[in-house]
Amino acid sequence: MDGLEAVGDPVRRRFVELLARGERSAGELAEHAADEFGITQPAASRHLRVLREAGVVVSRVDGQRRVYALDRAGLQEAASWFDELAGFWEQRLDALGTELVRGRKTRPHRTSTHSTREAS
Repeated sequence: MDGLEAVGDPVRRRFVELLARGERSAGELAEHAADEFGITQPAASRHLRVLREAGVVVSRVDGQRRVYALDRAGLQEAASWFDELAGFWEQRLDALGTELVRGRKTRPHRTSTHSTREAS
């Protein structure tokens, strides 16, 4: 599974969002998953393993805790893919903007007239 596929799951995507703010222990991440998604600690651990195996996160042992952090290199493939799509849409939106401006220039300018009804 690659990084893009790994973050396709809402729980894993939430873990990535949390880790983007800094390191978190597996316990903290599992608590968030339980509160937000109603999943158990073993299920949260499986999600973390998927992210680790996909290269999206790295972990280290700190005493009896396992601490997770983002591995930015693991997300680079997904970022590159989104960058390619952004270029496609930017071209399309620029073309749309040009056509809208052209439409304003060729369309006769209308002034709006409002009629007021008098009460009888």
